[in-house]
Amino acid sequence: MKEIVQTGHPALKAKALEVPPGEITSPKIRTLIAEMREALANEPLGVAIAAPQLGASVRIFVVSGNALAKRAEKAPGTVPDTVFINPVFVKLSKKKKLLHEGCLSVRGLWGMVERSEKATIHALTERAMPITVNAEGLLAHIFQHEMDHLDGILYIEKADEIFEEKEPELHE
Repeated sequence: MKEIVQTGHPALKAKALEVPPGEITSPKIRTLIAEMREALANEPLGVAIAAPQLGASVRIFVVSGNALAKRAEKAPGTVPDTVFINPVFVKLSKKKKLLHEGCLSVRGLWGMVERSEKATIHALTERAMPITVNAEGLLAHIFQHEMDHLDGILYIEKADEIFEEKEPELHE
């Protein structure tokens, strides 16, 4: 299994490159997505992961099926992970909320980050099909956190306060 890179790794500070549409279904990208899914599955508190967190500077992130199941009020394990390739924000609400945030690439810390309460994202799926998702609450927060990863920004650069982690929390 590929290790999740930590603060200081160059991929976490670089603006990730778009995946050419013709390469989305290539073995290289399929392997990367499988590695992302595996890394996320091995993180009990993880809700999402971006390709730069595995050292790959491309515009892909995966949201855990368990996080999506919670949004849909379904049982854990009943919703598959969702892959977002070359995502862009279509809309972000002006209304914002301060929420707890952690990161699999910033172990042992968490902070309070203000983000839009609602977000609409457009992307391509792992089958190169277009997808648009409207989100609010935790999922909107996750989208913004992962998009920051794709732009080389860590949540600790936006946090109002940063704390040492005393109890496990969800991580993006």
